[in-house]
Order: sequence, then structure tokens, then C-alpha cells
Amino acid sequence: MASPTAAPSYRSEVRVVKQDSFVPRAHYYPRVLNAHLHPLVRFFMSLGNARIAERYCHLHPEVAPEAIAEALRLPTRHFRWGGADLFHITDEQGGRRIVVIETNSCPSGQKSTPLLDEQQEQGGYRTLMERAFLPMLRRRGTPPGALAVLFDKNEMEASGYAATLADLTGEEVLLVPCFDHGPKTIRFTEDRVIEAKLPDGHWMPIRAAVRYVTQRPWNRIPPLTRTVLFNPVVCCLAGGRNKMLAAKAYDLYNARISPGGLSVRTPETIWDVDRREIPMWIERMGGIAVVKVPYSNAGQGVYTIVNKQELDAFMAVPHHYDRFIVQALIGNSRWSSRSRSGRLYHVGMVPNRRNEIFVADLRCMVGVNPDEGFFPVALYARRARKPLTKELAPGAASSWEMLGTNLSVSRGDGTFDTEEERLILMDERDFNRLGLGLDDVVEAYIQTVLAVRAIDHMAEELVTQKHQFRNKFFGSVNPDASLMEEILSL
Repeated sequence: MASPTAAPSYRSEVRVVKQDSFVPRAHYYPRVLNAHLHPLVRFFMSLGNARIAERYCHLHPEVAPEAIAEALRLPTRHFRWGGADLFHITDEQGGRRIVVIETNSCPSGQKSTPLLDEQQEQGGYRTLMERAFLPMLRRRGTPPGALAVLFDKNEMEASGYAATLADLTGEEVLLVPCFDHGPKTIRFTEDRVIEAKLPDGHWMPIRAAVRYVTQRPWNRIPPLTRTVLFNPVVCCLAGGRNKMLAAKAYDLYNARISPGGLSVRTPETIWDVDRREIPMWIERMGGIAVVKVPYSNAGQGVYTIVNKQELDAFMAVPHHYDRFIVQALIGNSRWSSRSRSGRLYHVGMVPNRRNEIFVADLRCMVGVNPDEGFFPVALYARRARKPLTKELAPGAASSWEMLGTNLSVSRGDGTFDTEEERLILMDERDFNRLGLGLDDVVEAYIQTVLAVRAIDHMAEELVTQKHQFRNKFFGSVNPDASLMEEILSL
């Protein structure tokens, strides 16, 4: 994976965001502005955790009511805002389920979600800031300074958070670009307080910030800071931007919650795979698998492999990191990875007028309130570029065209374009095309909550009682020398 060599083309200066500056067209996709949330999704968003838990237990008698109630109610320690990418799949016996593909520690979603309350134009931006971010500021020991939003991607949502936060607090909020290989806009004091460089050259201390820094954030921000971050970078290292440790976090957490009948459901995943071992693991899965660079995001560093040509192409690419993960590929009923749990297939979207079925994922974003626990914030879906084929024809187009759902397309300079035409809204027009029911959405929410909890537990293992990052322990559970060299240590 080659590192970008040029600074992104976004504006690189820190900006001051004032009250009454939230303009909906600047913070939502144009399609969303006139969309109406689907009644089923609106109903789900209003259910509350008690009713969701009751419904879930009714459908899953193997789950202990106290186990699901506790998972939804108890606050997390580090990971307070997350999102999961999920697939709606079926197995060889026709059993349908929702599986977690990956979890994100600063997820997108606000700009893609129609308003729950059409009288509140700030929508999920306000919900997340009011119920999850602002309660963090009550903690003791917060240093003096300004509020900020740090970002390296998705300026549309980052600036939306800044404008919303300015309205909620009555303060000016700094919008701080933090690009990989870009101009230096932040620095750290001896006691790990973040300072932002203002346009006049003055350095302003930051007491708390929303962090939307997604591209290898650990090489610019240390795992833990005295500045209150939403979320701290330790969440990224523990699995929010680290697919390697996420797989281990799910496995360890499943062992903890299995007595209550709960589990994070994922495709079979092999971690800590040396590049030379990859062909062996792919052969073990029947010649079909997914190979992932563990520390990439936005759809980058993910390789779907369904034939020798795609495997050879992957092996020919130079890679920056030393370790990979190999995961069972979810395909069509006639071609899919062979895994310990059998073959899994995409349910896919409702066939279109040409009887084509497209793969789609579902993104569920959640927040955590210290008193109420988890709550849903945003939902949207994304479809692949091309329909799923029944057979794998020799010399056919790239399998990624049928299976890849991420909307981000790298420009090569560290910035991204978005293929908005593949966005599926949770509105009255698009939602029905997904073929999902209320219980599927409930399942997606529960799986997202459990995945976030798993990574939060891993983050706890990486932090000492004196609030220091356990650098050596991290190196033992994530043995990748290239990654360790990147992590900023203060």
C-alpha cells in the first residue's frame, strides 16, 4: 500500500465556526434534503432499548434478557461513537442473519440519513453531540481551551458537527484539518494537550474535540491525550481502524458474552497472515476469499479474490505493512468461500426490472450516553457497481465490481471522491429495495452495539490504570513492525 506523497487539496487552514452557521445544503447530500425517512425506520428509531431488547429476546430465546439489557444499557469507557458495516446474508440451509464486516471508530452517516424530526434541521448531528459528546465534558480534569473538530476526510460532516456544536455550546468551534502528509496544524504539550495553529500563527489549546481523522490517525495523534477526544485514537488501534485487532476483539468478547447467548457474527477470519502465506489460506477456502490490509479504510486495501488472476494481481502489488487478514468471501449461492461455518451468500437487494440482484451493505451508526447507554443515530446503505452473477465466467470483470460497496474512490492525493449514485437512503423510495424488515434492522443495531463493545473492551486492555498506552503489549497482540513505527508516542 503506497503512502500518499502530496497534501490533499482541501483547505488546509484552521477555520473558526460560529453560531448560526449550520446550512443544511452544506451538510447533507442533495438527495437527502428532500427525502422522507421510511415509516419502518422512523418506528425503529423511536422504539428505545427496552422494547428493542424485548423483541430481540422474543426472536432469540437462547439470549438471556439480562445479557442483552446490560449490553444496551451500560456505557463504554473509550468508544462512544461508532458504526458497523453489515451484510444481510443467508447460509446453505436458508437461515438468514446479519453479519459484521468491519467497525468504524469515526463513521460517516449524517449526510446520508433523512431527518427523523423534520423540524430539527441538524438531525443526527445534534443528537450525537447532545447525547454522547457533550456529556463527556462533565468529567473532571479537562484542560482549559477551545472546542474543535479534527478531520482529514468528509469535510461535509466534520463541518456539520462544528456548526452544531457551536449552536449547542454558544462557543466558537475550531475546524482543524489534520491531513496525512499535509501542513502541520496541531501539536502537543508535554502533558498531551492538543494545540491547534490558528491562521494568525497563534497556537490555541483544545480541551475537547470530535475526531474525524480516519487515515492512519495514529501517525499524527497519540493513542491517548489529555484533550478529551471523541473517540481517542486507542479505539482505532483496538479495532475501530485496525481490522487485525478487531477480529481478535470480537473473538475475545464472544467468549465473554457467550453464556448469555450473544455473539458478534462475522465471516471466518484468519489474522496475522504473512504475505507469503496468503495463497495457502485462499486455497483452504476453496480459492475464493477476501484479503485485507488491516489498517486501511474507505474501501481501500480490500481485495476480493475469486480466481488465480486476481490472486496474482494482489501478490504483485507492493504493500507497506507486514501482516494481513484473510476472510471468507460472501458471494452468490453457486460461488462463495468454504469456511468452518459453511458457505454464506448475499441476500442482496430486491431484483430490478432486468431481474438483476445487487449486493448492498448496511451502515448503522450508534452513540453512547453515560446514563442511558447506546442509541441509534444514522442508517444508510450502499450497493455495488455491478449486479451479482450466478456463475464466475473466466475473464469476467473484477469481482470487486460485484462485491465492493464502499462509495469512496481515492484520487491518489489523499482525498476521495464519492460515488453518490450508489447510495441507498432509508427513505420511502429506496428502503424497500433492500428487502429488509424491522427485525433485520433490530438485528443490525444489536450487532453494531456488540461490535463496538468488543472493541471498547480491547481498548481497555491497551490502557493502564494510570491512563498510559501499553505499547509493548500492543506490539505483542498486533505484531507488525511497520505499524509500530507509525504510532506517535508522546
